[in-house]
Amino acid sequence: MADQVTDGAGLSVDFSLPEIGGLAVAALLLVGCLAGPTLPGISAAVQRVLAVFLIALVLWLTEPVPYVVSSVLSVTLLFALGVVDSFAAAASGYASRLVFFLLLLLLLSNCISSVGLDRRVAQRLLAGDHTPRQTHRSLAAHILLLAVLVPSAMARAVTFIPIVKRLVDAYGLADGSGFERGAFLLLGHVNPIASMALMTGGGMALVTSEIINATEQSVTWVEWAVLMLPPTVVLYGLASLSAAAFSAVDGETTIGSDETVPRDVESVEADTDTPGGLTREQRVVAGVMGGTVIAWIAGSFVGVPTVLPAAVAVFVLALPGLDIIDTGDLREVSWGIIFLIGAMLSILDVMDSTGTLAYIVDGLTRAVPFAALSHWQMVGILLALAVGIRVLFSTGSAAIVVALPIVLEFGDAFGVAPVPLALSVLLVVGSTTVLPFNTTAVLVSMDRGPLSHRDVLTFGLVTMGLSLVVAAASWLVYWPVVSACC
Repeated sequence: MADQVTDGAGLSVDFSLPEIGGLAVAALLLVGCLAGPTLPGISAAVQRVLAVFLIALVLWLTEPVPYVVSSVLSVTLLFALGVVDSFAAAASGYASRLVFFLLLLLLLSNCISSVGLDRRVAQRLLAGDHTPRQTHRSLAAHILLLAVLVPSAMARAVTFIPIVKRLVDAYGLADGSGFERGAFLLLGHVNPIASMALMTGGGMALVTSEIINATEQSVTWVEWAVLMLPPTVVLYGLASLSAAAFSAVDGETTIGSDETVPRDVESVEADTDTPGGLTREQRVVAGVMGGTVIAWIAGSFVGVPTVLPAAVAVFVLALPGLDIIDTGDLREVSWGIIFLIGAMLSILDVMDSTGTLAYIVDGLTRAVPFAALSHWQMVGILLALAVGIRVLFSTGSAAIVVALPIVLEFGDAFGVAPVPLALSVLLVVGSTTVLPFNTTAVLVSMDRGPLSHRDVLTFGLVTMGLSLVVAAASWLVYWPVVSACC
């Protein structure tokens, strides 16, 4: 709930109780860190790092200020409180390849949308279905295919929302029909699952792969595809079928195939200069993206860093004469997420170097009898911990940045295989959306579609349950087979 007050200068100030509460808690943590005594059994450095971590977490969850501001503050506090020797050490996370790779992928994703290539692909994919149930299946299949080209689940949702609306009109269905509800469940809950299939498929996969590379072992683009493509496709298929069953999508209503293509997508046909139907900019972007994917595949065998093809692609698209990527695209980048990830990586580096992570693991080990638990009970608790952290965050990638290093630290302490654990965390976290703000695609789908809070919660629990089943099957059957063959 937001309130509005007027200060002495007559300026209108909007605030909400969570924002005020977040600021108050952050201030108390800082004061306690500076003026309070050092707690028994803990060093002053560890206590201050924990305080900065909690301050950052509170500010990120309540968002009284933009992510960029709270992230910069967190890094600055690490240096100002004396837990590191230099500001460079405090901001070490921003030197991570992940930060720059994510920036490049966001630029590529934005330029795909800006030239209308995503709408063009969507128009090609959705023509020719005759019943709502067939169209729902086609929509699910083609969102999955489009994920190869458009890494952002949010971009895919925005692309298909007007198409779904036009299809509802073409079928003559009422608002809130089974098809419309099922389609928006696809766009909100199921759509982000597709981003996990490839290492470069989205922020969650990228963050997970980089954490695995940094802490456990090197995983190439092709190795990631071998490990994650089949489980992701199975999970995506099960979730798509569940969305149709959950919404009771109509399989009887029919319309002419010429009516199934939305008019706002058909209008793109006029904006072409070749028989193939693509504009010059669309052809350039498609060619560059195709070359980038080929370079990622080839680079997996010859040791080319995945960031290099992405950097070359952005450079080519920004060249004079093309100018497909310009300063406007830079302004549209989600800088808040980039700064949050950089800050969290910085905090994690300092937590590791000061022994804070080990202190957290030791403390929780004393509180929870992990040694008395079976292997799978321990895995279940670690996944539950990751889900608990996930529910607090508005983006899956931010939740994974916080949760995965802690989960892997516990796993290492008790002999849990790190790579299957990390991939399972990704599958479960990436499939769990129980509150609308947990995923931007769900938030937009709920705002633009007929979904209720109950729909979001109920179907979010369904997808979480399906992810647990797929993760267990992959861990027990598929990943061991892959390891034995490779």
